[in-house]
Amino acid sequence: QERTWQLGEMAVLGVVLGLLVACIAVAAKESVLNMCMDAKHHKTQPGPEGALHGQCTPWKDNACCTAQTSTEAHKDQSYLYSFNWHHCGVMPEKCRQHFIQDTCLYECSPNLGPWIHQHSSSWRRQRILHVPLCKEDCEQWWEDCKDARTCKENWHKSWNWTAGTNRCPRGSRCRPFWSVFPRPADLCEKIWSNSYKYTQEHRGGGRCIQMWFDPAHGNPNVAVAKYYAQNGADSSPVLWALLLPPALLAL
Repeated sequence: QERTWQLGEMAVLGVVLGLLVACIAVAAKESVLNMCMDAKHHKTQPGPEGALHGQCTPWKDNACCTAQTSTEAHKDQSYLYSFNWHHCGVMPEKCRQHFIQDTCLYECSPNLGPWIHQHSSSWRRQRILHVPLCKEDCEQWWEDCKDARTCKENWHKSWNWTAGTNRCPRGSRCRPFWSVFPRPADLCEKIWSNSYKYTQEHRGGGRCIQMWFDPAHGNPNVAVAKYYAQNGADSSPVLWALLLPPALLAL
């Protein structure tokens, strides 16, 4: 009889734990729809920023960046990361605009939660990985930058920083983007260590993140984040680590 009671208690405990995990799963999915990553210049929580500058203004109603960050994002060499776009000669303006937009998306968007991962570095504890970019955004980025010049495929690492800004490493040479990145996918995926993923999904389809959008029609990335949070595709394991108690993670 005691064995029967123990089995019954275990069954009840299993049901309770199952319901608890289900509730936490729902909370986890909801939490990623409006969050800022733990990184160098991001706010702790997203919120309105009516004075966002230039290409960052689409996020003014709900942003993870401050107005000062948005202004610095437009400078050729800002205090944000001391990064110089013109390391191989002057970057064409139409190409530079894509990198500004890329910076605005990274710094300001509260809709990247499904792709946030834990990361250990001196300037951030989290990063984005495999964010699905819309086909048009990626291909236009490549088209407008194909004749710009660079000396590196991965811009996250291995620069010469002895002068306080990024310089080409010894032994490298400046080449056109089309030589360093033969395809749009090469540019979008490799330049920031797979932060982005090239997709065949189209703008407005609700399945890819748009770098460019008209805020007058709302932020299309809200629906995209919701879709991936609910379907779990490429979603981030960091959410469970943040939300589940250690005892449940061990089960």
